[in-house]
Amino acid sequence: MPSLIAEPLNTQHFIMDRDDRTRNKNIGKNFMCRLQCMFSHSSGSESRLSLEDTQQWSQSLERLLESKYGLATFRSFLKSEYSDENIEFWLTCEDYKKIKSSFRMSSRAKKIYEQFIKAESPKEINIDYHTREQIKRNVKTPTMHCFDDAQKIVYGLMERDSYPRFLRSDIYRTLLENLAADATKG
Repeated sequence: MPSLIAEPLNTQHFIMDRDDRTRNKNIGKNFMCRLQCMFSHSSGSESRLSLEDTQQWSQSLERLLESKYGLATFRSFLKSEYSDENIEFWLTCEDYKKIKSSFRMSSRAKKIYEQFIKAESPKEINIDYHTREQIKRNVKTPTMHCFDDAQKIVYGLMERDSYPRFLRSDIYRTLLENLAADATKG
């Protein structure tokens, strides 16, 4: 009698595994299409998502963030985990450093503080009290480097936590598998 019950469960498990593989393959293909559509208007050496580029993302977080496709994929992954505040802060700081006008810098520094640094802010990043207080003082007379300490902390957190999870994620693994399959097709 127990074997009759086990049989349908094993068959059902096999069907679920097959469905999951099919779903992951489709997710990967859809994601590849979305990435390529996002950047189809741009030109340059990185005009198409390649297996080689995607494999290089696993060498370092820096390599991942240097790639427009890598950055977009990493951001999508973090959003899917509801943990995108660190990458958003890091990118916001990178843009902030390009500001030339002292008025714009002051205004933008206050916005960054309110959005990411201030305790209980909408996208509060995980930094220590000392760094938070230092930035609070820095924002009163902002410079291009007033968020550097927090940016280093956040980069370290992403490198030690989010990045390894990304490399193990279905989104990254499926993307690699689909690109490898496309490469073998020719």
